[in-house]
Amino acid sequence: MSPILVRPVREQLEHDRLIRLLQAKLRRKFEAAINPGNEQNAPVGSGTTAVYPDLVLLSLERGRRLQGVIEVETGESVNHLEALAQWTHLAKLRAEFHLYVPAGMVEVARRLCEDNQIVVNEIWSYHSVGDQVRFTLVHRNREAAVPRREPVAPKRVVLAAPKPAPPARSPKKPVRTAPPPRKAPKSKAAKPKRSARAQKRK
Repeated sequence: MSPILVRPVREQLEHDRLIRLLQAKLRRKFEAAINPGNEQNAPVGSGTTAVYPDLVLLSLERGRRLQGVIEVETGESVNHLEALAQWTHLAKLRAEFHLYVPAGMVEVARRLCEDNQIVVNEIWSYHSVGDQVRFTLVHRNREAAVPRREPVAPKRVVLAAPKPAPPARSPKKPVRTAPPPRKAPKSKAAKPKRSARAQKRK
């Protein structure tokens, strides 16, 4: 809670209830730490520059990097002083900044962000239906800063040069061999004719 803001007791109780609802809702994706009321459980930064947003979203990985911060406002706290005291500092963090405001204060919150050049990743509205609270995304800034991550060196992939395709071979034509020459039939040698004298002797 901002040090310049003192909420009525009933409004403060509703504010802290909303924080715990969001904590339970976001537990599957983040390690969500909360700073309800005047508690300072989860700082962002250190020393005199530390800030205490309503919710601090950390990565579930071992490094527990800061992924985002959430500020929940009530009807009384959507004003110019609160925007300068809290929103401007949260928007400068290297993490996503989400703002939750009552449904009737969405346009006021947008105008405060535009007038003070406060970059908000997402603005959500909320309203109560009986005992339940419904949250609705009403604004998303795709160009706002994203959580800082360790740079990853791109992997070099060396592609082997494609092997040249073998030259196309023309289909082999069958070689026709000439048939062996036919042997001429052997002609029977003509018997030598007997001479006339030999015939007479017989």
